[in-house]
Amino acid sequence: MTKHRRGAAPERSRLAVRDLLSEAVAGMLQRPARSVLTALGTVLGVGAFIAVLGLTGTATSQIDHRFNALTATEVSVTDVGPRNAAARDMSFPRNADARITRLNGALAAGVFWSVRLGPQQAVRAAPVGTANSVDARTQVIAASPGVWQASQARFAEGRAFDGFHETHHQAVAVIGSATAARLGITTLRTHPAVFIGDTAFTVIGILKDVERKPELLMSITVPRSVAERTWGAPTDEGAQMLISTRLGAAAQIADEAAVALRPDHPEYFKVTPPPDPRSLRTAVSDDLSQLFLLLAGVCLIIGAVGIANTTLVAVLERTGEIGLRRALGARGIHITLQFLTESAALGLVGGLVGTSIGTVVVVTVAAAKQWTPVIDPATLAVAPTLGLAAGLLAGMYPAWRASRIPPVEALRR
Repeated sequence: MTKHRRGAAPERSRLAVRDLLSEAVAGMLQRPARSVLTALGTVLGVGAFIAVLGLTGTATSQIDHRFNALTATEVSVTDVGPRNAAARDMSFPRNADARITRLNGALAAGVFWSVRLGPQQAVRAAPVGTANSVDARTQVIAASPGVWQASQARFAEGRAFDGFHETHHQAVAVIGSATAARLGITTLRTHPAVFIGDTAFTVIGILKDVERKPELLMSITVPRSVAERTWGAPTDEGAQMLISTRLGAAAQIADEAAVALRPDHPEYFKVTPPPDPRSLRTAVSDDLSQLFLLLAGVCLIIGAVGIANTTLVAVLERTGEIGLRRALGARGIHITLQFLTESAALGLVGGLVGTSIGTVVVVTVAAAKQWTPVIDPATLAVAPTLGLAAGLLAGMYPAWRASRIPPVEALRR
């Protein structure tokens, strides 16, 4: 204690930074269970902040990957050629599939269109049967053999028709699993057939799934040559072509497809390239980020309220300690700094622990889904600071309340 001469003004008390930190640590360790529970709110808030932002980035990356794997490798070509007496056939040549697959970057291509049936040309599972054997909902699609590879079809049973069936006008059909169930076809061992009007088609394959053109699962698909011979070329709606490309080659294939199909009349085709993936990525990322940032903010507010509540209770319980410190010379600012430091330390510890837990959650979820975890390093750097800021804001009112307690009243309590 510093001695003062008689009549000299007493020196104002000072609180060193080292003493302030030691007092804050002592106050936290004095009630460890309460300190842990107080920091738990910040742990949950910051952990949720890291987890939701990390999972948002990871999910956005996965969506972008799937988009590139499917949509960004798909090109559509529509026949918009003339429909008159002089041009009754479709614009797609007979060897349209081969012409496209010769292009560098093209994997597969196939022509298809929906067959318009007459009122008496219903789909039946038997030539003559009950009304239950008639399926008016089934769509008939004519397709070239390349459609199956372009759509990445998988078969539950049997196989797809190929160039032999196309060249020799074989009356065969591939049906989707849903169509097979409606028609009562459960196996190909009995060599089942479906009747479209009076024409019988032997079922040689039952589709299980496709990556593109899901309408194939609800349809009966027949070879292009058979459809043209039986019902003629499409009239009202032109035929279409599905092209599967290598990743990054879709734009080039879109520029070359029309000329490759008809060098004499490329204007007969409307080519639709895949949309720009950047716009989809940006939209998805923005929507998910805004939603999850809101949720993370709510978690941080809940954590800050928990710290404020616990700190205020601690102030009321430590009124005697506050009075004793004031009696020994501590000023109101010292009491304020002490409680602010304690709440800030709790927020910082909660932020560090929450950052670690959130990172572990993102990596665990990504590993379980076999994804690549994506976490912005800036987010990891900012998250503990958010915990510190939450602790400071939460401790302001309790610290101010503690500094306003009169020393005499505090000692009396």
